[in-house]
Order: sequence, then structure tokens, then C-alpha cells
Amino acid sequence: MEKMRFEEINLSEDIYKAIKDMGFEEMTAIQSEAIPVLLEGKDIIGQAQTRTGKTATFGIPLVEKIDGLDRSLKALVLCPTRELSIQVAEEIRKLSKYKEIHILPIYGGQPINRQIKALKKGVQIVVGTPGRVIDHIKRKTLKLDNVNMLVLDEADEMFNMGFRDDIEFIIKHLPEKRQTIFFSATMPEEILNFAKKYQKDPEIIKVVPKELTVPKVEQYYIEVKEHMKTDVLSRLLDLINPKLSLVFCNTKKKVDELTIELQARGYFVDGLHGDLKQSQRDKVMNKFRNGNIDILVATDVAARGIDVDDVDAVFNYDIPQDEENYVHRIGRTARAGREGIAISFVTNKDFRRIRTIEKYTKTKIRRKNIPTLKEMEDRQIHILGEKIREEINKGELDKYEKILNILLEEDFTSFDIAACLLKFYLAGKKVGKYSELDEDYKGIEGDSYKRIYINTGKKKGLSPRHILQAIVNEGGVAKKDIKDIDMYDKFTFVSIREPYAATLVNRLNNKRIKGIKVKVEFASDRK
Repeated sequence: MEKMRFEEINLSEDIYKAIKDMGFEEMTAIQSEAIPVLLEGKDIIGQAQTRTGKTATFGIPLVEKIDGLDRSLKALVLCPTRELSIQVAEEIRKLSKYKEIHILPIYGGQPINRQIKALKKGVQIVVGTPGRVIDHIKRKTLKLDNVNMLVLDEADEMFNMGFRDDIEFIIKHLPEKRQTIFFSATMPEEILNFAKKYQKDPEIIKVVPKELTVPKVEQYYIEVKEHMKTDVLSRLLDLINPKLSLVFCNTKKKVDELTIELQARGYFVDGLHGDLKQSQRDKVMNKFRNGNIDILVATDVAARGIDVDDVDAVFNYDIPQDEENYVHRIGRTARAGREGIAISFVTNKDFRRIRTIEKYTKTKIRRKNIPTLKEMEDRQIHILGEKIREEINKGELDKYEKILNILLEEDFTSFDIAACLLKFYLAGKKVGKYSELDEDYKGIEGDSYKRIYINTGKKKGLSPRHILQAIVNEGGVAKKDIKDIDMYDKFTFVSIREPYAATLVNRLNNKRIKGIKVKVEFASDRK
């Protein structure tokens, strides 16, 4: 079955808005198959791996069917662990953003009196572990009379943990007339027999990825914390220095955020996702094909039309939700007999997904360390050495040789002169930018600049000249202390010599440039 877009199913406007805010474009395989069936009120047994969008698969029908004005309990979701209960409750809360629906996670380890107080106020969805749910049933603090949907999430895991009897106890306290939904990564006979006992003609939906042929690409993963991803990506881009590279995110929102972050760091980058009009997509793709930008940040859906042979590297900023998308992503590089590299950023919650991808693609994804500052400096020196060789071979150095002869006559050695020039060059390049990845960073001599963000650009009829005038006249910064002005349609970045940067932000923020009130802040402070 082809994967569907959310617009293809009949949902209320509130749900569409919430899904749009979460940044999702296309349903995963399990969502495409199961959501229409669940909306019809049928029982299902769904088989799908972890992190394939299961929570939204049952969460969307739950939120769609619940009347926000009725504060009685309508749905019960059972999870094997407190961590999963919290995670599932948070996901459903996001889906119900525009509806008056109250969701409560209940689990052991949290004071039960706090949960009792919340239950008395009225909740429509409870997400909990079997043990704590039973505690509330026995205390009569959990009223199950109106529950019409029961979800068992990761049923096989609950059975392995010995919760079978607890689940039976809970089911016996529920109304017989209800929709019962089982989700499980595996489908052992025990679960199928259990389902026959407590479900009515369930539809079995299996989404097990087929074996996939992976292109010949060097594949790596790097362990990162979520907030470190952009720093690590920047470092890899500088180290690998790909001619063209693709960066994949799972949501439209993240594409927009990351594009702005990379632009603020001085990269030639643009974003591509489903909210862009076709004319905008074509414009971005033409810029990528022509080399006007060398980094394209995209979602899976938007990237399907990309057919560019010169992509040297693919970065999975977010791990994709299914194996097919992983293969499609990394297949964008190593085309036409070229070499290619694919690097995936893996947080703690992603390790199971990486192992699943390895299993179904029958390939080994090797671990790679975050590049160190020493590696970055060595790379810059190597690149510089290559450039020097090229210039010497061109032989167009007459006017520079005159300066060198003057210095040599003053008893400076050619080695000393060359070392001094290299120092000036590398300091100007600011090799080894500071980030929290390096606690022992000492800095490099030479001028230091700060990048400033201004929230207006070309679409407001401004030009770099207007920005320059405002910086000089309102901000009190001399032209010689401005390194560059990068203007885009809706915002502008300016590099200012560091001693004057804070003064400029204070003086220019909330002032007007050509009649437009502007917000001015350090680019590194933007969220």
C-alpha cells in the first residue's frame, strides 16, 4: 500500500492543525494502513517496529473521536514502562493541541495522591502502566464505565515483563462494548490467542519492512545529544568539505529551524519541504543544481524529486521513521560511479532504529567520533597547502616577490616570513571555532567577529546599503569594523568586530530602518 498524506483522510480541522504544527507531511506505513481502519471503529492487531509512528497511529483516532466537553474517561492506553507512558501522553497532548482534551499519565514512582487529584478533575485519556492502573481500579479512583477505546502499546514487551494477568484484570473491568487495539513489534502465538479472547474480528495489519538493496555508500553514525547536532554538523561540513550535500530532517519545522541556524553560521544553504509552493521548490532546486547553494536541508517527501549526481554527502540529522526512507536518503549520493558518504546522528532513543536499519538492509553502519579541533585545524592546513601549491604552479607572483625581497634584505628568513603570513591567514579564517564540544578551547590570535541577526530583508525593500547606514548612524559602528552583510528575503546577518557587537545590538534593537521596526540580536542566541 502506498503511503498517504494526512490530507487524504477525513479528519477534523483541529487535528490537521496540530499535525501541521508538529511538522509531519506524510504518514508512515503503519499510519497509512491502520488509521483509516481505526477511524471506522474496528479492532486491530498492528505489527510495527519501535519509532515508526505508532503513537500517532492510535493517538489521532483517539483525539478525533473524543468530545472535549465530556470530561469522563473515554480511552485507556497501557504501556510497559513509566518512560513510555510519559512519552505517549506527551505525543497525544500535542495531537490534541486545539481540542479541550485532558490526558493523564499514571505510573509507579509518582505520588498516587497527585494522580487521584488530577483524576477527580476529569480526564478523557489515561496512559499508564498496568500496575498503577490496577492500584487506581482497586481504590475506585479510576472510573472505567465510559471507556470505549483500549490500547495495548508494545504488547509483546508487556507479556515478556509478566503483565499478562494484570492486563486481563484491567480488561475485565472495562465495558464489553469497546474498540480494542493491540500494537506489538512481534506477533507471537500467545498474543494472537490473547487477542482472540478479547477482540471482535480484529484486522491484522503487519508492516514489516522488506529487505532492501543499499547503494555502495560509506555509512557511519555519530552519537550526539539533541542540542549538539548543529555544532557537529557544522564541524563535519568543514572537515569533509563536500561539493554538494543533503541534510535530512523528519519535520518541516526542523527544516526551517536548521536552515536558519546554518545560514547564521555562514553556510550557503536553503530548505525544501511540502509547505513550499512548486515555484519556490523549483527555485531552491535550481540554486542547488547550479551550485549557488551547496547544502540542501529537506524532508523525505520534498526530496523525492531530487536528481543531482554531484551530491558527495548525506547527513541524517534525524533518523528516519522507516527503513525505506533511510535507503532512499543515502541513495542520493554515490551516483554515476562516484564515491559517497552518509552520516547519521544518533541520540539515545535512536539506537534501536539504527540496529533495525542494519538488520533489514544487511549492512553495517560504523561508529564515527565527533571531529576534534585538532582534526579541523589539520584539515584547514591541508587545504591551505593545496592552494599554495596551485598558486606557485601558476607563476603569477611577481608583485608579491618584490615585498618578499625587501624583507629578505632585512635579514628575515623566507621560513619566518612564510610562517608569519600563515599565521595572519589562519587567524583571519578563525580556524577552530568555539563550541561546547570543546571545553579546552583557547582561541586563536587575530580579529574576532560576532554575527548579528536582523529580522528584516529584501522583501521589505531594503538593500545592504540601508543596513550599513543604520549600523553606522544608529549603532555608532565604523565601516572598517563591519566584515560583511548577508541579506536574505526576510532577514539579514551582519558580522561585526567583537568589541562593538554588544553595543550595536543594544543601540539598534527596536529602532527603525527605512521605517521598519527591527529586532536585532546575536545570531548564536536565536532559538
